[in-house]
Amino acid sequence: MGQFIKFFLLVCFVGTFLIAQESKLDKIIATNTLKVCIWPEYYGISYLDKRTQKLVGIDSDLAQELAKDLNVKLEFVQSSFAKLIDDVTIQKCDIAMFAIGNTPARREKIRFTTPHLSSDIYAITTKTNRKIQSWDDIDKKGVVVAVAKGTYHEPVMKEKLKHAQLLVVNSYHAREQEVQSGRADVFMTDYPFGKRMLAKTNWAKLIIPSQTYHMTPYAWATSYGDDKFYNRVEKFISDIKKDGRLLKAAKANGLEPIAKLK
Repeated sequence: MGQFIKFFLLVCFVGTFLIAQESKLDKIIATNTLKVCIWPEYYGISYLDKRTQKLVGIDSDLAQELAKDLNVKLEFVQSSFAKLIDDVTIQKCDIAMFAIGNTPARREKIRFTTPHLSSDIYAITTKTNRKIQSWDDIDKKGVVVAVAKGTYHEPVMKEKLKHAQLLVVNSYHAREQEVQSGRADVFMTDYPFGKRMLAKTNWAKLIIPSQTYHMTPYAWATSYGDDKFYNRVEKFISDIKKDGRLLKAAKANGLEPIAKLK
């Protein structure tokens, strides 16, 4: 009886070890499905066009290319920056592809690929705001600066601002509402979302830094501990930079100025 129990435990251990060793790549091929986390409100990146009900953006385009390269079907999984780390670590998706800023805090939890984009920080104010005419007007006493909780803008602006008041809100929409209502003077964003505000509103004014303020590389993210899948994605990134697919996708979505083509 004792020998049987030992054998049973050994079988369980080996089985668990083999399951743990299985790569996402093997599972993707076996299930014929690549699951990609996206944030469907990210203009130019993975934006759900309400008119057509189709995703448009550089990362939704490149997710399709990755699925084609793997010869599998593509399944988009809705996520957000607030849920990003949980969604990736519990493997709700195989990879998150929505221009994720590579920051030290995020690197502690998730594994980043080689970046394909890079953006500085920009500010959005209203056309009627008299306080904010240039970047130099932002960090002044009496100015309220809004950022969305969970974005990399939150820790950056906590460190950068010396005189202005920082207002951390719970969503992207909330920071727009705070500025539009006048409760905040500006909100901080990036190049793609700045383009969205100019394209989708008639009240927004883009404030561009006079010099590089805080450049952040954007990449995709997956969980740690799976070199086989990670290396396959890295090969894909190298390929699209060489064969022109990254440049094509960047041009199609108006993001050529921030594309990292080498």
